[in-house]
Amino acid sequence: MPWRYAAGRLTEYAAVLAVALTLNFALPRALPGGPLKLFGSPEALARLTSDERAQIATQYGFGKPLHEQFLDYLGGVFTLDLGTSLSDGRPVTEALGEALPWTLLLVGTSIVGTALVGVTFGVVGALRRRKGKGSGLLGTAIVLDSFPQFWLGMLLIVLFGVQLQLLPTFGVSGVEGVTVSGVLLHLILPVSTMTLTGMGYLFLYTRSSLLTVLTSEPIQHAHARGVPYGRLVRRHALRPALLPVHTILMMEIGFLAAGSIVVETVFAYPGLGRLTFDAITARDYPLMQGAFLVLTLMVVLMNALADATYPLLDPRARTGGHQ
Repeated sequence: MPWRYAAGRLTEYAAVLAVALTLNFALPRALPGGPLKLFGSPEALARLTSDERAQIATQYGFGKPLHEQFLDYLGGVFTLDLGTSLSDGRPVTEALGEALPWTLLLVGTSIVGTALVGVTFGVVGALRRRKGKGSGLLGTAIVLDSFPQFWLGMLLIVLFGVQLQLLPTFGVSGVEGVTVSGVLLHLILPVSTMTLTGMGYLFLYTRSSLLTVLTSEPIQHAHARGVPYGRLVRRHALRPALLPVHTILMMEIGFLAAGSIVVETVFAYPGLGRLTFDAITARDYPLMQGAFLVLTLMVVLMNALADATYPLLDPRARTGGHQ
């Protein structure tokens, strides 16, 4: 029954969110150090008495017992009150609201580029594989898939920003402030980094999926009966081959958002990833909890979207695998 399937999936997502909320609370406190570092140099903190440390901790809410802090955190999540950043005194929701659109712009542009390049070359690679070619594309994809994002980002900065001086290397604004043309120019290098490091996996998955369909018995029999190969690919092979790619692509959106921490830090991009990195560095518990929560929700929502849209693309998913 569809409603039973939906109820089961909702239960699974609720369990995932419950675990994620617990980890979002526990991970910041598992890091070495603490938020006291925000209130002075190590030398000044060393001179504080235990009573003074306890007073600061109580004032900012991290001096309570852990179970009380956790209950306060859960209450804040359900009332959309994520607390106040210890770094700059702003509400966490305000800081997240300013950073999230920049990350959505970066991730949205990157996923379009990744999908276009990865899927297109994956299809080309599968068709060339049938002719005994395509090893160059396969080797390039494997190499790109192995590149660390931070390394490729710094390489692009050195090449296009320092040596050739063609593109800006950090931020989103130039001397004239934030403009559309300026933002687009500043997006080129970070988007290129995320696209190049993300397209390899999508290429390999698309290529493998299409090759599996092309070597299946129905396609082979149809081709043996004289159906043109191009027609088979366009009408009968591409759609079933791209169905699992759709799921991977939806998941990739969430993973790109979570992985934007590295790219945004390398390019000093003012998005959620850079905000998360700054919060971790400062041991800003409320800001870390809020940033982790948003990143987790993005991954879960993309998985839910993949589950919701897959039956629209594949009728067999609506009938339990039966036509």
